[in-house]
Amino acid sequence: MRFSFEVFDTDPTGARRGKLTTPHGAFETPTFMPVGTAATVKGLTQDALEQLGAGIILANTYHLYLRPGHELIRKLGGLHKFMAWNRAILTDSGGFQVFSLSELRKITDEGVRFRSHLDGSEHLLTPEKAAEIQLALGPDIAMVLDECIETPAPRKIAEAAVARTGLWAKRAREYFLLETERNGAATGSGLEQWQFGIVQGATFADLRRTSARQLLELDFQGYAVGGLAVGEPHATTCEMTGVATELLPRERPRYLMGVGRPEQIADYVALGIDMMDCVLPTRAARHACIYTSEGRVLIKNARYAADQGPLDPVCACVVCKRYTRAYLRHLFHAGEITAAILATHHNVHFYLDIMRQIREAIGFGNLAKFSSAMHARYSEGPA
Repeated sequence: MRFSFEVFDTDPTGARRGKLTTPHGAFETPTFMPVGTAATVKGLTQDALEQLGAGIILANTYHLYLRPGHELIRKLGGLHKFMAWNRAILTDSGGFQVFSLSELRKITDEGVRFRSHLDGSEHLLTPEKAAEIQLALGPDIAMVLDECIETPAPRKIAEAAVARTGLWAKRAREYFLLETERNGAATGSGLEQWQFGIVQGATFADLRRTSARQLLELDFQGYAVGGLAVGEPHATTCEMTGVATELLPRERPRYLMGVGRPEQIADYVALGIDMMDCVLPTRAARHACIYTSEGRVLIKNARYAADQGPLDPVCACVVCKRYTRAYLRHLFHAGEITAAILATHHNVHFYLDIMRQIREAIGFGNLAKFSSAMHARYSEGPA
């Protein structure tokens, strides 16, 4: 099976419904990628992810490079074999992780010199090194190293980050093309790999356009919009995403990184986004926050102590079919690990089901109606 991307339907909002085919299977778009940073989605087995219908998950270059190491994973047959996952994988380059280690790293045009958060050892992550690591890991989709900056950012800092991101993208692309031509395939899995560029530019529309144009010249197989949902208002996130997608080619997949809240997802899809990821459903689950068709539920609240109803009355997941709110509340208060497992299963199901409903809405041309309903359900805050 080889790579391909097709768009089947479009919505009046600008949303598109399609299919992305990879060497490890195909999945419908728009899609949500559960985050499996260290080659595992916290709280879920691979069997559970398959039952939930996840067609692609995200893993992280930075974390896998530090532990257990990309060369070991290469020797063990690549990331798919290592983690016993036969569906698609996308690996982030580690740019956001080193951005978050502000006290442990120094950024120059050469790359990012940082100290490991595990043992303090010093490392240099360059665009070439990030591509090398991902070729060894062998995911289906590999992201280039970019410079992610804080928001709000002074214009001069944003300009410098866009210039550096463009420079790094060019170096990463050249390294990737040379290595894949030399080896004929991704060196970890033995299969073809796609490389995506990342549009930066903070909250400056002209810089977003500059960044997008720089990447288009490099002819990536797909394009991501990064550096958003890091503190700016949702309206600004949408504005900057729209600025970028206006320039990105229709025939290639578009990925908005690190989003979003349930009620926001349809807004991003309406801007032409095909892929997204976020730690929110898994992280919130571990903190007893449940996403439902009726809004957020803080399950540890006393009001659920004797509630015999399911987490979500209209949810078809195995957790809602079997367990009560009272039981899940008890598990959280007892400190049982099962609480996080069940909550995570439900939240990931909820996110994947939102994407299913969005794809269906696009097919009927009524995404705007679906989006309005989601915003209404989540406008009142958690219960």
